[in-house]
Amino acid sequence: MNQAPEAILLVGGKGTRLRPLTVRTPKPMVPAAGVPFLTHQLARARAAGVEHIVLATSYLAEVFEPYFGDGSALGLHIEYVTEREPLGTGGAIRNVASRLRSGPDDPVLVFNGDILTGLDIPALVDTHRSCDADVSLHLTRVDDPRAFGLVPTDDTGRVTAFLEKPQTPEEIVTDQINAGAYVFRRSVIDTIPAGRPVSVERETFPGLLDDGAHLQGMVDSTYWLDLGTPHAFVRGSADLVLGRAPSPAVPGRRGDRLVLPTARVAPGAKLTGGTVVAEGAVVAEDARIDGSAVLAGAVVEAGAVISGSLVGEGARIGARTVLSGVVVGDGAVVGEDNELRDGARVWCDAVLPAGSVRFSSDQ
Repeated sequence: MNQAPEAILLVGGKGTRLRPLTVRTPKPMVPAAGVPFLTHQLARARAAGVEHIVLATSYLAEVFEPYFGDGSALGLHIEYVTEREPLGTGGAIRNVASRLRSGPDDPVLVFNGDILTGLDIPALVDTHRSCDADVSLHLTRVDDPRAFGLVPTDDTGRVTAFLEKPQTPEEIVTDQINAGAYVFRRSVIDTIPAGRPVSVERETFPGLLDDGAHLQGMVDSTYWLDLGTPHAFVRGSADLVLGRAPSPAVPGRRGDRLVLPTARVAPGAKLTGGTVVAEGAVVAEDARIDGSAVLAGAVVEAGAVISGSLVGEGARIGARTVLSGVVVGDGAVVGEDNELRDGARVWCDAVLPAGSVRFSSDQ
């Protein structure tokens, strides 16, 4: 068996679709199931035998290293490379190439920093080695592939095309999509142009295919979720707590709720659906919280009803307020007797006075 493959983690994105969660925190550092999301990815890579990981950072790059350090607490050796200008997925991979230790034909894993998945990482590496591929891609099947790039394969799993998001029914030739995890032959990384933005999805992969390179797809239809939107992020956190999404890094037992040690939850409060209450947060009597995340230091007052929502660090939710599918930014205050629904976003430090927003008529 060859040495353990090393990995590149792409964590440079601005996470604009997740705002206001990402105003002060880069997307991979937003807590999911009680720890920064990136912790789950690092722990899964370590469990798959990876020992050396290079983090390709850009947005709010300065927060990663103080938290993870050299990676030894996770049994890893972590290095950090920061892009001065955003370089896209391919440019970011090329930009960290000098930190890799692999030989030209060795496999290098690459993970997108916003995918929660149960992918069998060793199986992807084994597929790559046994096919002698230049690049191998994790593919997953989705019910509605219109929001994704399609990746059709032949009966041996070899990739035959990369199709942009389909616009018409005729263009949907497969339900297989690029799931955001790759194995590169080390020498292929050096062929990516340096010093300019490059997209692996739109430039590198199609270009390799045109040049006759061997790109192998491995369909693995275990748990897979793109955490790009607040709704998806909250769901991913809940699925980690419930045990639907696998991770060795969840700080506690799988179940209906995860209450971190310094949080205070009143005996009459009800937490269900994979709800997380983080360090120093307070949940008062008769609050009902389902499938949601209450981040560090936040306060949920008596009788509030929260579902499918994320309450930012140090935020306060007033008594009897209803949140359904809502993101409340860090430090925001939503006064009592408000009702927010369906994708509402309350910005960091904003203050909503009591009874100022409703969806239903006044009862």
